[in-house]
Amino acid sequence: MVYDTLNLYISSDSFTFEPVYVDPSVRRETLVIRREDCHIELNGAMGGLSGNASAKGDFVSSPLRLAPPISSLRQEEVISIYGLLGIIKLNAGDHIIVATSRERIGRIGHDDIYKLTGHKIIPVQRSRLHLQEQQIEDDVNYVVMLDALLGGGYFYFSNTFDITNTLQRQNALPIKTGPLWQRADERFYWNRYMHRRLIDYSAMQPDHDLSNFILPIMCGFIVIKHTAIDDKAFTFALLSRRSHHRAGPRYHSRGVDDNGNVSNFVETEQIIIAGDGSQTAYTQTRGSMPLYWTQTVNMRYQPKLDIHPNPKTGDSFKKHFQTQIALYGNQIVVNLINKKGYEQKLGEEFARQIGLLNDRAIRYVHFDFHEECKKMRWDRISLLLDDLKPELDAQGYFYKDPKGVVQRQQTSVVRTNCMDCLDRTNVVQSVLARTSLTNQLIQLYILPPNAKVQDATEVERMFKNVWADNADEVSRQYSGTGALKTDFTRGGKRTRKGALQDFRNSSVRYFKNNFLDGSRQDAFNLMLGVYEVNPTLASPFLHYEKPIRYLALPFSVIASVFMIMVIFLATPYSLSYRLLLTALCLAVLWASIKLVVLYGTDYVDTPRLLARIAADTATGQFETFEMSNLSDKGFSGSIPGQSAKVMPENVATFGRQKES
Repeated sequence: MVYDTLNLYISSDSFTFEPVYVDPSVRRETLVIRREDCHIELNGAMGGLSGNASAKGDFVSSPLRLAPPISSLRQEEVISIYGLLGIIKLNAGDHIIVATSRERIGRIGHDDIYKLTGHKIIPVQRSRLHLQEQQIEDDVNYVVMLDALLGGGYFYFSNTFDITNTLQRQNALPIKTGPLWQRADERFYWNRYMHRRLIDYSAMQPDHDLSNFILPIMCGFIVIKHTAIDDKAFTFALLSRRSHHRAGPRYHSRGVDDNGNVSNFVETEQIIIAGDGSQTAYTQTRGSMPLYWTQTVNMRYQPKLDIHPNPKTGDSFKKHFQTQIALYGNQIVVNLINKKGYEQKLGEEFARQIGLLNDRAIRYVHFDFHEECKKMRWDRISLLLDDLKPELDAQGYFYKDPKGVVQRQQTSVVRTNCMDCLDRTNVVQSVLARTSLTNQLIQLYILPPNAKVQDATEVERMFKNVWADNADEVSRQYSGTGALKTDFTRGGKRTRKGALQDFRNSSVRYFKNNFLDGSRQDAFNLMLGVYEVNPTLASPFLHYEKPIRYLALPFSVIASVFMIMVIFLATPYSLSYRLLLTALCLAVLWASIKLVVLYGTDYVDTPRLLARIAADTATGQFETFEMSNLSDKGFSGSIPGQSAKVMPENVATFGRQKES
């Protein structure tokens, strides 16, 4: 169990984390972090972890230092917190991140589940005199990014329940009584990177285990509802777990990596707990197509789709499905993208790789959602269910009886995808979940045999709203807005009002994807350790002067629109002359817009926290810039929060070269 509530005592030389106990006679275990060197101690332990040594996993001995006595602790500044989320290093040194507020979502069994609703980022070192002005600006940007990500409202935790593992995995774990962080599924343990120093300390010094202070958080969506059918009470819970591998907004995170991890991988578990304690659970997954493909934002509504002929494609594809099969059993792969047009070549390559893999544990179905359900005929999803019926019947669900004995296990999983794994995927997953819900309720004797959940009006309404909320939240994390097509999920049919809402969401998505998502990707990279701050290297926020077209083209667009308005509203010229001037302005407007789209990458918000900035030398090697040398290289500082959208010709970023 992780401590539920702690008092954080802040003094001039240390941070002390003291669990809050109801019984004052219980011995208090305290965690102390020294401000001088970020040295970690537990209850006056003989060993500690130095801030400098932690990166290498080295531990040093130190003289006995007792945790501050209670009388002195009460004289310090104190903050009530609900967990230590981790430690992250910026230019100024280590920063402690703590949870300051939470919202109780509900209870699974006897365990409370919380949403993170408040946090605080506190620098360990007090002085910034050793920093240059640019480094101070950079740290402000880093903190703003972390604040925005952690404050997004989609992180969850429990002090006593492992929310990162399905019920089926929890019952199969060899270690059922170890600390939460050891039992947590690494894919969904989002702050493990920030906890690495505490974990290393505990591993190297078992006698001074910090596990009670290590609180894993999960990104995704959780809802818990208590309801009943004919006076038979039960708990309905839906948990969507987003993997931290290849995390990021949709156009900055596509496809697969060399380890078989895919973008926007989400595991969704539907849990039913009856009044007698018996449990059932049904799990589905979604994830980007495991190919090397990208869509680079460039001001176009639909960025160009590129499938890269990477020689590692076959191996990465195989690794992905080997992992899927090891974790979930047989795979029912449902591909919902279009069979014609823009998406066609991606679907063909997916099918080709499935054929090359030739694994009997994989059933592949390509259901062209837009073609099959056109003209709002979404009832035709039943065609997909009919096709999958033999596999779905054999698949089953997890079931544990009131005595705690596992009677049944889910033997396969439906892996659904569309282009974004959002809107079309949400609809199909909710339909599959409704079918399973009926079977789960019958298994628990809440519904009689041959009944359907649709017959229980209140439960059916609750189910639809929960799955629509899940769709909105999963979509918001990946695309920036709620999901499309949720009118079908909520009401069971497509409506014109829902279509108008989809148009609004699509417009907001376009704006966010082009002008905000680069910074969101930076926040993911920073929190997850994809990018590590190194004070000796150049600032990632450095920029140089934009080409003249950067301002000239938008000005030309605005001026053209203004002139057209003036010509028709405030000029005494004849109609033919005004039409001629208007035609000229329209030509300029059209040409300007075409050029803005052509040079679209100049205007979009691109990630900056990718890797070290390097410059080609005469020998073809790379030279890293230190802060003291930047003035000689022609770089200038940035306005806080402003994106570096174009790189100098002699500058490269790791993993992506500037296009020539």
